[in-house]
Amino acid sequence: MADTAPRSTTGIKVLLVDDHQVVRRGLRTFLEIQGDIEVVGEAADGAEGVARAEELKPDVVLMDIKMPGMDGIEALRKLRELANPAKVLIVTSFTEQRTVVPALRAGASGYVYKDVDPEALAGAIRSVHAGHVLLQPEVAGALLAQDDPSSGTGRGSNLTEREREVLALIADGRSNREIARALVLSEKTVKTHVSNILMKLDLSDRTQAALWAVRHGLTG
Repeated sequence: MADTAPRSTTGIKVLLVDDHQVVRRGLRTFLEIQGDIEVVGEAADGAEGVARAEELKPDVVLMDIKMPGMDGIEALRKLRELANPAKVLIVTSFTEQRTVVPALRAGASGYVYKDVDPEALAGAIRSVHAGHVLLQPEVAGALLAQDDPSSGTGRGSNLTEREREVLALIADGRSNREIARALVLSEKTVKTHVSNILMKLDLSDRTQAALWAVRHGLTG
């Protein structure tokens, strides 16, 4: 089993899920020098990753897609079925939209490539932890192209004006804290609005909400 004992931390707790030990070691080596990021565990496949995520309660999971046994996409689905609150950042060597798009649909908060600049990786971890959605324009376009533009249009009529404002800011990649500042609201109120938006639009996460907003013209 690829794991480490959890330690107390006030920073961002990260779980590494990749079947290549060399990759995990490289990620750990860099991330452990970051003052606000701590690697609390590792896993060598999707099934182990799900189990470790349930045990360690990380803030962010760095998840490979292609792994033996349970792959990263199935592991993502399992985490969402378990209502695990961890944000999942896909780390992949695959650039094809057909590989990345299903991961985003399964609930990933974004993705980076394995050759990403180390500082950019740390920034991506901080970004998804803060509630941002990381979507490259071409992948967002692919997601939109696969959706029915009329899907959910009627449900949008149930949104209040404030909820529409919050949704537009989600689509702009803002975190709850940033939305609260922009609209002069408390973070608790913003969280309530986000929950209401997801419920009214019958969506499961912020990524889907952001795409819905783009598809229906609710962007700034």
